[in-house]
Amino acid sequence: MSERVRGEATAEGTAAFRRKLAERAVASHDGHWRAWRGRTLSSLGLGTYLGTDDDAADALYREAIGRALALGLNVLDSAINYRSQRSERTVGAALRDAIAAGLVAREEVVLTTKGGFLPFDGQRPRNLHAYVEETYFKPGILKREELVEGCHSLAPRYLADQLERSLRNLGVERVDVYYLHNPETQLGAVERGEFLARMRAAFELLEQARADGKLGAYGAATWSGFRQPDGADDRLDLAELVGLAREVGGADHGFRMVQLPHNLAMPEAAASKNQRARGQAASLLEAAEAEGVHVMTSGSILQGKLAQRLPDDLRAQLGAELATDAQRALQFVRSTPDVGTALVGMKRVAHVEENAALVGVAPLAGEVVRALLQAEPGA
Repeated sequence: MSERVRGEATAEGTAAFRRKLAERAVASHDGHWRAWRGRTLSSLGLGTYLGTDDDAADALYREAIGRALALGLNVLDSAINYRSQRSERTVGAALRDAIAAGLVAREEVVLTTKGGFLPFDGQRPRNLHAYVEETYFKPGILKREELVEGCHSLAPRYLADQLERSLRNLGVERVDVYYLHNPETQLGAVERGEFLARMRAAFELLEQARADGKLGAYGAATWSGFRQPDGADDRLDLAELVGLAREVGGADHGFRMVQLPHNLAMPEAAASKNQRARGQAASLLEAAEAEGVHVMTSGSILQGKLAQRLPDDLRAQLGAELATDAQRALQFVRSTPDVGTALVGMKRVAHVEENAALVGVAPLAGEVVRALLQAEPGA
């Protein structure tokens, strides 16, 4: 690989991304843009979870990412375990393509990835146990007791290794956000006190990586942890995690972003009062706003399940003028108060163009979304 791309998303760079979009006559609505630590982020971002571990999927993603950047999406999300490290490598290749073509600069793009799950290397190994033994145990990157559920670890030495691999895969010197990936996985194997000790040690490692210039911020990307009811064994408490980060990194700590599912079928991020903010029961989104934590949502169209056959009355509420149910489902997510960026997996240019049509559309009014949330089961 050639020399790594330098830089990070900056206030000036992301503002320039927005200006350049207008110069290319790509219309964007003010409501499409979201502020995060002075930076300008798009309300939609491209995720890279789904797809096969092969060259064909790589090629599709590479083209789709370039089109997304051209149409006004400047948030790219991945994880080291997605598609056996191929998603990170493809994001890196697509970013270099876009920079070489003069479409974007590194400073204009918010790049996020995740570590925690054991990744394969290009494809699933024939002998999984031998692969883990040779790659992680024998070199001393992982101790056997540090591996949970046979696939997950938060050990600092392991996370340091994973971060370096991710930087190499992406071909960059620095990522903007590095998430601990589904940390609630640990709570199936250890008591909460041990879990918090492991999170603290991970935060210490990430604060050092931040000081070393390898990442701009960090956080937690979860599936169930932030959506679980109060009292559940695997529930994550946002205020508790931010408090840990504050103990480790001080007032200028780096825990500044979380990711969790939010969509029409899974509204808990907004509808469930399972967190606390300012001494009151609060939703995750409300708690994040109170703590100064940006929220990116995953599963925004539930892997395509919400992209068709929405009820007629729901279509009318979400935007009868929109062309497709995928657009309507995304409109709900990006319009939910306190949602920063709605991530959606897109490996085909046609899907990018369909979803990016929302770039020029005003989000729904907050009261419309709140009415929909009150109508949802469990709200």
